Amino acid sequence: MRKISIVLGAIALAALTWTLVPAAGRALQSPSNTFEVNDVHLHLTNYVQEGTDIHDFMKIMGTKVGRVAIFGIPLQQQWAYGNTGDFAPTYYLQTDAPLYYYSFTDAFIAMAYRSLPPDQQARLDPMITGFNPTDMYAADHIRRVLTTFPGVFSGIGEFTIHKEFVSAKIAGDKASLTNRALDRLLDFAGDVGLVALMHNDIDAPFPKPDQEPYQARQLRELFLRHPKTTIIWAHIGLGRVVRPAKEQIGIVDRALSDPALSHLYIDLSWDETAKYIVASPETIAVTADLINRHPDRFLFGTDEVAPKDQNAYLKVYRIYEPLFAQLTPSASELVRKGNYVRLFDEARRRVRTWEKANSTSSN
Repeated sequence: MRKISIVLGAIALAALTWTLVPAAGRALQSPSNTFEVNDVHLHLTNYVQEGTDIHDFMKIMGTKVGRVAIFGIPLQQQWAYGNTGDFAPTYYLQTDAPLYYYSFTDAFIAMAYRSLPPDQQARLDPMITGFNPTDMYAADHIRRVLTTFPGVFSGIGEFTIHKEFVSAKIAGDKASLTNRALDRLLDFAGDVGLVALMHNDIDAPFPKPDQEPYQARQLRELFLRHPKTTIIWAHIGLGRVVRPAKEQIGIVDRALSDPALSHLYIDLSWDETAKYIVASPETIAVTADLINRHPDRFLFGTDEVAPKDQNAYLKVYRIYEPLFAQLTPSASELVRKGNYVRLFDEARRRVRTWEKANSTSSN
């Protein structure tokens, strides 16, 4: 019990280090519909490429969730008999064996999507994620997927650069925010109109006191290099043990206040992110204030993996209820639904135009 109390106290203390930097408020009109929420972050499959049948997932969405950005997981967990014996790991923390990139996930998602009737397809925005971001050919993979499956994809991601525990396990070269391969694929996404959903921790796990989060600086430089690409930064850079950096709210607020970063958006997904945001009335209040200052720049996502039923799927949405309650009505509508519609409707329009000009498939 003492260890649990220490951990919870550390979470609350880290979250309370968030401090605000003033910024001008924004007001936008937002569309409304009969659904409660859209989801910008859903993994249909898990780390061994098993998951929820897409037809069952449509039933899970039901009348609660309107639209979903849907994708697999780009990494396959190896079952190394020498490491775990007869135990077949299904999650990356269950074994020391490496992860490797699994490109077939994109074809799997495309074929599942195509098995749906048009009215159900209209509620999904599939994403391309089965590429290696250290490979200069990653952009070519994205092009190939688009021309093979025209009319399907709206974005790329979630793909990972720096992620606690995961990055070190991936076989081959380690991804980097300074790698020209990443620049090449983000340039291509911008040219096509694809939304880019990227995971990158804001800091290293267990940083030393007063250690500068170099990832935050490199992220800003990356975002500035790609002004034509719509980038969604997943989880605000937080994770299971990657806590809010010093002045986390200030870092995000300054970025969203910078006209040169008007193409940057924030994804409020994952229960591991939520634990910091809803840790206390104070953390909820400062986060709500940040969102109310920039209501057009945040999107809700679940980051659920292969959900089995609607209760499991909406678990993260319910965790965020205290935060939604402190948003203005217009900000809540935008975060839950409107920003998703605006970004992905535009992505659909631009990507379909590019496909019409470049597709070699008659499908």
